[in-house]
Amino acid sequence: MQEYTTIEGNYTAEYTEKHSRFIATAFFCDSEDMAAEIIAAQKSKYWDARHNVYAYILQNGNMKFSDDGEPHGTAGMPILDVIKGSGVTNVLIVVTRYFGGILLGTGGLVRAYSTSARDALQGAKKVLMCGCTQFSVVCDYSNHSRLVRLIDDAGGMLIDTVFTDKVEVIFRFKNIDCDEFLSKLNEAFAAKLQAKVVDNNFFAFNL
Repeated sequence: MQEYTTIEGNYTAEYTEKHSRFIATAFFCDSEDMAAEIIAAQKSKYWDARHNVYAYILQNGNMKFSDDGEPHGTAGMPILDVIKGSGVTNVLIVVTRYFGGILLGTGGLVRAYSTSARDALQGAKKVLMCGCTQFSVVCDYSNHSRLVRLIDDAGGMLIDTVFTDKVEVIFRFKNIDCDEFLSKLNEAFAAKLQAKVVDNNFFAFNL
């Protein structure tokens, strides 16, 4: 997978249904360990709440949900369905419920948890995570400006520049654009400059 959509940071939304208060927070989450830590922190934060329901989907395909004492299928699964329907991944949503004294019924619970999760997810900032390769090229000062222009024109992102007796330029390209750039680099500098791979990972791009 070259890219996927997720959220940046976290976002909280509140929803009230028949005096029951639902506090939903959507979190960026990229591992099961991270999910466990966030869930534990939310349960500690809202220790006096009756339920802390959650669901998450990770980019590697792993997913999990919990009704946390609500009737089976009325809480965690509706949250999971909201995440699935949104097309985002590496996302955890925790919905805390303070019971308001009036039973909502099966349908009411499903609607309330779905609405809460959807509100939190809609408010969160979406980002596109793209598979990228980070390169380093060392060149003479006389070639520095020309190299930077080439990187910029080819759609790369300049990360850092180190000036010593030579110039080291560190930059990043989406994986799908790497071959074309490397070809242009060889052509422009007659294969005298070598691009060294220093990292390969997913990086965020604003939507």
